[in-house]
Amino acid sequence: MGTPLKEWDINIYRGVLTGYNEAFIISTEKRNEILENCQTEDERKRTEELIRPILRGRDIKRYGYDWAGLWLINTHNGVKGVMPRIKIEDYPAVKRHLDQYWDKIKKRADQGDTPYNLRNCAYVDDFNRPKVIYPNMTKYMPFVYDDKGYVTNQKCFIITGTYIAFLTAFLNSSLFKYCFRDSFPELQGGTREMSKIFFDKIPVVKVDNSTEKIFERLIENIQQNYTKEKAISIDQRLFDLYNLTDEERSAIGFVEIR
Repeated sequence: MGTPLKEWDINIYRGVLTGYNEAFIISTEKRNEILENCQTEDERKRTEELIRPILRGRDIKRYGYDWAGLWLINTHNGVKGVMPRIKIEDYPAVKRHLDQYWDKIKKRADQGDTPYNLRNCAYVDDFNRPKVIYPNMTKYMPFVYDDKGYVTNQKCFIITGTYIAFLTAFLNSSLFKYCFRDSFPELQGGTREMSKIFFDKIPVVKVDNSTEKIFERLIENIQQNYTKEKAISIDQRLFDLYNLTDEERSAIGFVEIR
């Protein structure tokens, strides 16, 4: 029942591939050190905007995440006709940091116009939009709604577009896990591969803007303080949308993958 996700107004993208994480993904301590090395207030402000918090696949939970205090030096390669490439000369403190890894970053295949730049990423601005984040390989099939502009590494996918809060609820639901867990190939140890091609055929009931607003409030509440009871309540709303019988609701129950 519903419309296959490939026909929804959404995009599914992989996270950022740096080519050399040791240089471009840094701790909070290193970020603070780089900011302290900025020579002017203007440089510091621009550098703060450049260095973005990043989530990895292992950080994602059902309706939440455990941020590891890591940051991406987002020296993106720009998007033609949309935004210019980051020029490292405008960020001297960042350049001094990356220069320590010059022998490594200059050799990597995944780079932009200069070794200081990340590879081309036409959807780089989508990380600023409300999105669903989920790991590319996972046993637990967790999804989290993000409207705080986190970047993700290549071990994650993001979904942007319409009705993102509702999709977060659906993908975290017992209904999704009960019906569609086997749509994703199982790897060693019960891990499943969550690539885009396996989402395309999954049908999801279409909703309207008023329903999306309801789920936005529900998602905000459960992500502030996750409880099993809140997750069950969201499940029940989805069961109602799908007009499930008592027998069907009982058969699905509450699915928690452990």
